[in-house]
Order: sequence, then C-alpha cells, then structure tokens
Amino acid sequence: MNLWFRLFLMLLRRPWRKPVPAFDTTVVRLRVWPLDLDFNRHVTNGRYFTLSDVGRMDYVLRSGAFRVALRHKALPIVGDVWGKFRRELRLFEAFEIHTRMLGWDEKWSFVEHRFVKDGRVVGVVVMRGLFRGRTGNVAPGEFAVELGLPAQSPTLPDWLAQWSASCDGLSSQLRDEEQ
Repeated sequence: MNLWFRLFLMLLRRPWRKPVPAFDTTVVRLRVWPLDLDFNRHVTNGRYFTLSDVGRMDYVLRSGAFRVALRHKALPIVGDVWGKFRRELRLFEAFEIHTRMLGWDEKWSFVEHRFVKDGRVVGVVVMRGLFRGRTGNVAPGEFAVELGLPAQSPTLPDWLAQWSASCDGLSSQLRDEEQ
C-alpha cells in the first residue's frame, strides 16, 4: 500500500483516537502489503523508515505537537534516521509501530519507533528532527514547554548522544567537502 493511503486512513481514524501526553507512547496497527516487500519477500529496509512517518504523524497529531507547530508556522524536518532490524516482517503480517519521544538537545528532538509483532520487537528506527519556522528553527526546549513538558530534556542515553554527535561530524565533513 502506498504511504499516502496509510496516512489518509490514519487521519480518518483520528477522531476516535485519544490525545496523549507528549511522553506517552502511541501505537499504530498496520499490515504488510505487497509494495512493502523486497526480492527476499520481506519488508524492505527502506520501508521501515517510510512507515515510521506514519507512526510519527500519529504521535505529532495525538500529542498536540501539530498545534505548537502551527502556532510557530513551522514544518517538521527530519535530520537523520538510524535503523536496527532484528526479525523480518512478511506479506500480510500484522504489526504495530510504537512511537515515543526520547528527549532533545539544543537543536534536535529524538523520536523512537519500535516495530512490534506478536509482542516482540522486530525493528527499531530512531529519528532526530526539528521544527523550522519562518524565522528559523524552533528551539526544542521551547517546543517542549508549549507541549506541557519541562524545558530540560530527560538525560539522553549515551548511545543516542554519541550517534547525534557522529551525525553532526558527518554533516560538518560534507559541508567542508562542498567548499
């Protein structure tokens, strides 16, 4: 199934889905369709990143983050994405995407998507992103306060801070190569 169809279906179901506090985990239930598969007949690795968008959109809508973004006239920007795949998802299998906010630093917010089938985690996707408005990036701490969270993020796990620093290093290297 096309991502647009899944997003549309999620939006149609939205009136029946309860709002959640920003640190809660949202769950979206989906099924593997033929266009999700690669030549090995399981969900292709790139599709996990695409399906994460559905989970993230559900989270943004239910947590109220979209209202904060609208007030700032800001759009979500994905900076970097990381994935770990543990087990495969095959045609027509049902699965869930569990989405939660991990925390933020001075520039980025970190969101985790766990792909769960039969109670087992089959894959994890972590995204760092931000909201950019007309006057620049919206500070994650400011965004958090408007969501009813403290301005200070919970302590980020070491692996996440190291990954983010590695992404920053690669971005600097790419900028240097362009000059």
